[in-house]
Amino acid sequence: MSDLNRLTIAGARDALRKGEVSAVEVTQACLAEAEGAGALGAFVHPTPELARAQAAAADARIAAGEAPDLCGIPLGIKDLFCTRGVPSQAASRILEGFKPEYESTVTAKLLGEGAVMLGKLNMDEFAMGSSNETSCYGNAVNPWKVDARALTPGGSSGGSAAAVAADLCLAATGTDTGGSIRQPAALTGIVGIKPTYGRVSRWGIVAFASSLDQAGPMTKDVRDAAIMLRAICGHDPLDSTSADIAVPDFEAALTGDIRGRTIGIPREYRMDGMPDEIEALWTRGTEMLRDAGAKVVDISLPHTKYALPAYYVIAPAEASSNLARYDGVRFGHRAALAQGDGITEMYEKTRAEGFGPEVQRRIMIGTYVLSAGFYDAYYNRARKVRALIKRDFDEAFEAGVDAILTPATPSAAFGLGEMAEADPVQMYLNDVFTVTVNLAGLPGISVPAGLDRQGLPLGLQLIGRPWDEAGLLNVAYTLERATGFVAKPQKWW
Repeated sequence: MSDLNRLTIAGARDALRKGEVSAVEVTQACLAEAEGAGALGAFVHPTPELARAQAAAADARIAAGEAPDLCGIPLGIKDLFCTRGVPSQAASRILEGFKPEYESTVTAKLLGEGAVMLGKLNMDEFAMGSSNETSCYGNAVNPWKVDARALTPGGSSGGSAAAVAADLCLAATGTDTGGSIRQPAALTGIVGIKPTYGRVSRWGIVAFASSLDQAGPMTKDVRDAAIMLRAICGHDPLDSTSADIAVPDFEAALTGDIRGRTIGIPREYRMDGMPDEIEALWTRGTEMLRDAGAKVVDISLPHTKYALPAYYVIAPAEASSNLARYDGVRFGHRAALAQGDGITEMYEKTRAEGFGPEVQRRIMIGTYVLSAGFYDAYYNRARKVRALIKRDFDEAFEAGVDAILTPATPSAAFGLGEMAEADPVQMYLNDVFTVTVNLAGLPGISVPAGLDRQGLPLGLQLIGRPWDEAGLLNVAYTLERATGFVAKPQKWW
């Protein structure tokens, strides 16, 4: 078999079990591809020797007939996940040199299944960004290209999206606080799913906004997302928000039969100035689901217009609290001090040097909205709006809607540097279709559905009922088959 790095998880799993390839061969193919793809900036801490050792161990398990689905599958891990003995910096200078003595629950589950870790992947600093331009490592680059411009792979899981789209790994982990799995998946032509809040443990994942963060898979197709999601789900006593709910066989749920299912189309997602291509793609996706036997109905989610302002109050507020622990005392970067400097100066200099401009901006916003005199005006009001947004979704599902179809992003991938740091609000608008899902704690998935007139991928988003990832994945699988999307970026890196 050639081009082993281009295999899907399901394809590699089946080939490994049949003895057609070895885990060492698949891993070596990915390592070789990743080594030659430095221009993409996807891998920031490669672990080739560790990967080869894990692959050899996986081959032994497969030979013994003890191979879970992910045994021998080479994966990339977002730099937000703590990995024992491997740098875990959250793409921030303030965590320079930090090598955890423990493994995050998600990576522990993956490694327990025999998965192979190729290394750590680029991302926006502390997951704060929509373009992967806030990383201390420099930006990741979208493997899709239409002219001389370097395009964003999206954010914050930009390195994960670029690595999967360019076949540097078979799949990757991502995290999603306001769209950070689904937006980069849409911009790079891959699949990304954010599970229901509490479905996947957050333990060992560097926190951004604790009531919004959720880990999930970024894969080449929906079947792979189902396989990988099952591996990382489950109750974890180390995470107080982890739900003790049975984990179904998500892959077995992929029947492709959605007859009788009801798909909601929210009228509030038809934004002023929405590009015609996004509108046309959404209409085409609606027709595909109708042709597959689903009932399509218009629904209203009236508080959608308040989602972005509410999100950009709540998320920075939680970030300002979570990031207070980075002070240069216990781990990571510590600024050089002048004679006579005390601990206050050490805190100030360390945080000024260690945090990038976007992280500093969000910490300051968050601290402001939590301060005396503004807590009720901003933070409490945003929490009330969040409750109303969740209620909108609850009412739609109670009325019989099984899933909701929306665009994933307001545009295709844009050029790096085009949304200037001087206008962060423009960048925040990239999350307009995704933040509602995090605020309501719902599962959401982005499926590649077509190309724009430049030849860049566009995605559609499906939003599901709480804990119904199985049903959501089946609708996504049906949509994926209907679109027939198989386009891949032309190799230039």
